[in-house]
Amino acid sequence: MQDILEYYYVDNAKRLHKTVDRILCRYGGITSKDLDDFYSLANEVFADVLEKYDKKQSFDGFLYSCLSNKIKTEITKRNREKRRADRNSVSMDEPVGEYEETTIGELIASDFDLEKELLEKSDMQKDEKIERYFENLSKKQRRIVELLIEGFTPYEIRETLHLKDKEYSDHLAWIRSYENISILF
Repeated sequence: MQDILEYYYVDNAKRLHKTVDRILCRYGGITSKDLDDFYSLANEVFADVLEKYDKKQSFDGFLYSCLSNKIKTEITKRNREKRRADRNSVSMDEPVGEYEETTIGELIASDFDLEKELLEKSDMQKDEKIERYFENLSKKQRRIVELLIEGFTPYEIRETLHLKDKEYSDHLAWIRSYENISILF
C-alpha cells in the first residue's frame, strides 16, 4: 500500500492529477476552480479506494473506475443544480402587471438610465462613443433604443416592432449588456 501511495502522490500528486485530467477530458467547460474541486474529490476517492482495494484487479483500473464514477456523479449533480437555478431565475425584462406594460427591471430603482445617458450624449455633437455603441447593435436593437429614448413603454415597443416577449428581452439584454454600455464611459 505504501508503494501505491508513493506512486500516486510523488511530485505533489502528479499521477493522481493526470488520472483525473484523463477522465475530465471527456467533459467540457471545466474551470480551474472546478479542476481544484475535482482534485480534492480525487484525494477522498483515493483514500476510499486504498481501504477497499482487494488486489483481485489492478489498482490503476480500480482507481480509474472509482474516480470516473465519482466525477460523473459530481458533474451530474452540478448540472442538475444549474438547471434548478435556471428554472428559478427571472429576466429583468419580464413583463409584469395586468396589461404587462411594465417590466421587473423598470420597477427596481437604479442610478443608471441608458436611455437618459444616450439622450444627453446625443444632444451634444455626434459623439464617437455613441457611434461605436450603435455599431454593436443590430437595426432592430437600434430601433428599440430609439423608441426607448422617445419614451415608449416596453409594451408599446413590442407592439410597434411586432416582437415576442422573449425576443424583446433578448434584444434588451444585449442592448444593456456591460460589454455594450461600457463603450459609453
